[in-house]
Amino acid sequence: MKATGIVRKIDDLGRIVIPKEIRKGLHIHEGDLLEIFLQAKNEIILRKYAPMGDMIDIANNYVETLYEETKFCACITDSENIIAISGVNKEDFVAKQISDEILQIMKERGFLGVLDSQIVPLILNEKNIKYTSQIIIPIIIDAEVLGCVILFSINDKKLTINEEKLVKTVVKLLVKQLD
Repeated sequence: MKATGIVRKIDDLGRIVIPKEIRKGLHIHEGDLLEIFLQAKNEIILRKYAPMGDMIDIANNYVETLYEETKFCACITDSENIIAISGVNKEDFVAKQISDEILQIMKERGFLGVLDSQIVPLILNEKNIKYTSQIIIPIIIDAEVLGCVILFSINDKKLTINEEKLVKTVVKLLVKQLD
């Protein structure tokens, strides 16, 4: 564990302020949920709550199935990182921070479909965007965006409305499992 040298006092309601520099470095924003863990030696661990993190095995099964059925690359993200991908080299994507463009799509609770001509990078600071077609649909539960499902092409083959419907179905299934 890394010491920060910062000491904070607990107020009369049991609250503690996490310094802005630490929140910024850990991408913790107002309204984010934190999970509390107790560890040996009277230690408390705070971790940004990521409900999609508990779903990695299921997410991997979904992206593998999407790839097998469509032959298009598929991935699932949480609110910050790609957690599962199929159809491309996993090491190039898994656990990488998603791009600002995808964060913006999720923030606006919009989606990128087959009728949109826009192509966005998947990971932060991605160079040489090689995608020719994309579908990006957020996973939303109780007005909170938990991540998104993405289907994309890296060859000249274009995604169709059928693949868009399939991605919407996968999002609905994930929502039911998470709810």
